[in-house]
Amino acid sequence: MTLFDLLELEFVQTALIAAAVLGLVAGVLGPFIVTRKMAFAVHGTSELAFTGGAAALLLGIGVGYGALAGSIIAAVLLGVLSRRESDRDSVIGAILAFGLGMGILMLALYKGRSANKFGLLTGQIVGVDSTDLDLLVVSSVAVLAVLALIWRPLFFASVDPDVAVSRGVPVRGLSIVFAVLVGVATALSVQVVGALLVLALMITPAAAAMRVTASPLRATVLSVVFAEIAAVGGILLSLQPGLPVSALVTGVSFVIYLVCRGIGALQRRAA
Repeated sequence: MTLFDLLELEFVQTALIAAAVLGLVAGVLGPFIVTRKMAFAVHGTSELAFTGGAAALLLGIGVGYGALAGSIIAAVLLGVLSRRESDRDSVIGAILAFGLGMGILMLALYKGRSANKFGLLTGQIVGVDSTDLDLLVVSSVAVLAVLALIWRPLFFASVDPDVAVSRGVPVRGLSIVFAVLVGVATALSVQVVGALLVLALMITPAAAAMRVTASPLRATVLSVVFAEIAAVGGILLSLQPGLPVSALVTGVSFVIYLVCRGIGALQRRAA
């Protein structure tokens, strides 16, 4: 089958729409995640999303709902347990290890297709059906709506938390709300790129954008563009040769990061 024949398949079209939505959400959240140094937290959240997805698989319910529940639980735990910044890494490490261990246990108890197990870790575009797409779209709209409401105070708290506290900004509450938003976005990404490679969408595009511009607005726009190229482009590149989607998404994302890193170095030399 040619690429154009593959693009006519319903599951491919569904996967491309899902990837485009994920690219938008991940691209908007990414600069905040990088600024707040939450890359490790995203990885820990993805492990609990994996655990929730594995539990849903075992119970015979929608994997997307399980991943969503697991990621929200992880976000709340991170917000409650890491009250001091010095505790953050150890708390994330503990949650990550627990989530991965419980997820592996649940997959061991699951007697269904092995492809379903593997898809939770590395992504599986054929696993995104219309029900999952509806959940993804609704959840993404909710994430973007909440982010729009807290954008200004969240930006202030991310750039200079000490001054934000002195000005009466509820930094603690914003951190928990943002952690939940990241958790939801992470859960949505698991079915496309898998729990192990979710950083390719949530972190790398934003890190690349912030290498070439210091403007928050331009960084957000570039982050969205880079995330869309990685997500949609990765799927398109994987169709004809039948390669794993997650490998192509991470590959495209990393190439973009390397290019932006080189451009950033040239900009600094020119300055």
